Amino acid sequence: MRIPTPLSTTAIAAAALLALPGTAAAAPAHISPLRPVASLAADRLATADLVAAAKWGTDSPIDDPAREQQVLDSVAAQAQRIGADPDEARRVFRDQIEANKAVQRALFARWTAHPEQAPTTKPDLNVVRQTINHINTDLVQALADTTPERTEPTCPPELAVAVVEVHHEKHPDLLHTAALVRSLVSVCRD
Repeated sequence: MRIPTPLSTTAIAAAALLALPGTAAAAPAHISPLRPVASLAADRLATADLVAAAKWGTDSPIDDPAREQQVLDSVAAQAQRIGADPDEARRVFRDQIEANKAVQRALFARWTAHPEQAPTTKPDLNVVRQTINHINTDLVQALADTTPERTEPTCPPELAVAVVEVHHEKHPDLLHTAALVRSLVSVCRD
């Protein structure tokens, strides 16, 4: 039985690894088996900027319970079709959605405080959602593929390494890095 490791411990480990001299410049020596999960979560978070830009200045709220339920039902059905745990998919994707909304809220706050930084064009939200749906499909598969690794006691430190690897590869800003850590809360299974 794995001793649960709080997210804060994983986040602290990831932050410590990111702060090590040379970590940002040198490629990690170890490739985490959870890297695909973290990478897809980062890709999904990158869409938050587009979603926020599409909603900025409109009546579209950040919180969209109907759309969120559609996503959760869809990923649960996908998980079931491939023999994965649909409830687990719902838990992980609830975290993905909450992290995405955190990025949107932060961007709205930034744009309200600094209107000159606000987007001047609006992406087509339906097109952005198609991208999100493709990432969701890949992420459900990555979760299924990493089930053994996500049940091991080494999952939290491997997840921290995966976050560092993704940070090294994609260079997200602090907002997106924090949201990435938030989006992965339920990845490791007890």
